[in-house]
Amino acid sequence: MSSPDPQVRGARNPSTRSAARGPVVAVTGAASGVGDLLTRRLAASDEVKLIVAIDERRGEVAEAQWHILDVRDPAIAEKLRGADVVVHLAVDLDLETDPAARTAYNVRGTQTVLTAAAAAGVRRVVLCTSAMVYGALPDNDIPLSEDAELKATAEATGVGDMLEIERLGRRAPRAHPGLNVTVVRPAVLVGGTDTALTRYFESPRLLVVAGSRPTWQFCHVEDLVSALEYAALEKVEGEFAVGCDGWLEQEEVEELSGIRRMELPSAVALGAAARLHRIGLTPSPAGDLAYTMHPWVVSVGRLHDAGWRPKWTNEEVLTALLEEAAGRHTVAGRRLGRKDATAAGAAGATVALLGTAALVRQMRKRRGL
Repeated sequence: MSSPDPQVRGARNPSTRSAARGPVVAVTGAASGVGDLLTRRLAASDEVKLIVAIDERRGEVAEAQWHILDVRDPAIAEKLRGADVVVHLAVDLDLETDPAARTAYNVRGTQTVLTAAAAAGVRRVVLCTSAMVYGALPDNDIPLSEDAELKATAEATGVGDMLEIERLGRRAPRAHPGLNVTVVRPAVLVGGTDTALTRYFESPRLLVVAGSRPTWQFCHVEDLVSALEYAALEKVEGEFAVGCDGWLEQEEVEELSGIRRMELPSAVALGAAARLHRIGLTPSPAGDLAYTMHPWVVSVGRLHDAGWRPKWTNEEVLTALLEEAAGRHTVAGRRLGRKDATAAGAAGATVALLGTAALVRQMRKRRGL
């Protein structure tokens, strides 16, 4: 067996934990991504009695009690019995996943976990969505209150799923008295993530739609994990945002990144994005552009009131994102090979948006159009 990960050295084994005070915390999606990082963090905590890890494969945290199953399986109720808190992170936000399949998995999985948690006597479920649910609108306050109305629509990648997950979370305590639901909404998540918003910084130019006023608030995955730990330990509850303090204006982003802008009229940018997505050339629908056009910065006051502080600043997270993006080439949300990226970078603003006419022709040839 391999030695424990450095991040969980010093963690107690399950037999030592059994005598410890604190909640029994179950984590779904525990074998990878944010779920893996949270499981490691909880394994090193003296405030957790036991970690129940659930995923379709076994992860590497030996201190956890592992159960291998799909979160849509009603048998999960038995695995949650004895847990005090469930942190549900088994959510698919992969840009390359078929949207219908992604929604079916996310919605059914969340519904099953909430129902199973109630049946198992769990007192709290923590859901992780996104600050994107507030919507990116030209008249948004900067920053938005965490109590602001959710004005997002389902036009951007995964946002419809997030809205439905939150709807299920609001309904669950009414259907299952005694069950509490906490909702965590991170800003633009960075740190081993691949989203339409992180791919924005892999482009040869930063697309700016004429007349828009972009603002950027980031959330490093380490800060998200620490906020989720707060929620799991019931140090904060309700619906709250997590991210860096403050925000960056588009001009600051351009200065810090050294990437020049390309400015296009709204009709051109949105129309081209819609057409390219419709023919399957790009994974991102036109709705994703709104989040690079209009503000959706959110206050993180509730976490601050609970004593939490982010370890990362917006400037530091942007630097980390640019380091991750180095060597990747994306145009209109589509990852390119080196040869295509060179052509796109030399072709100017319009070609950069469209992903080069050659790529469009290639796609049409393949489909016989």
